[in-house]
Amino acid sequence: MKILFISALALVCASGAARAEPMVSGEVAYPHTAIGYDGLVAGDNERAIRDMLKGHVSRHDPAFLLNLGQAYARSGRVSEARELFRLAAKKRDVVDLVLADGRVMSSKMAARQALATVQVGLAAR
Repeated sequence: MKILFISALALVCASGAARAEPMVSGEVAYPHTAIGYDGLVAGDNERAIRDMLKGHVSRHDPAFLLNLGQAYARSGRVSEARELFRLAAKKRDVVDLVLADGRVMSSKMAARQALATVQVGLAAR
């Protein structure tokens, strides 16, 4: 199974960015801008969105979907974020993601948690 390093799923976990770790067999890492890492860590969601939309990563990639959804949610674009989290949760391909706090979680579980967090946030309004 592939392991993807995902930058900052603040909706799923409260800590900062994922650690850069040595590559081992089956792991995939991205340039920081490819999945919005630098922008998300800096709290610059518009930069993260711009970086991700440059097309360095497939728009079907779970890390892309989750991080773009995160940037959208932080920018108040909640309905778009919710749709991206739903897409990530429905993906047939399940990959393990290394979250910002070092935990490993399946892309489906991360997407479900992010979706639940967005929905709870809407309910609290």
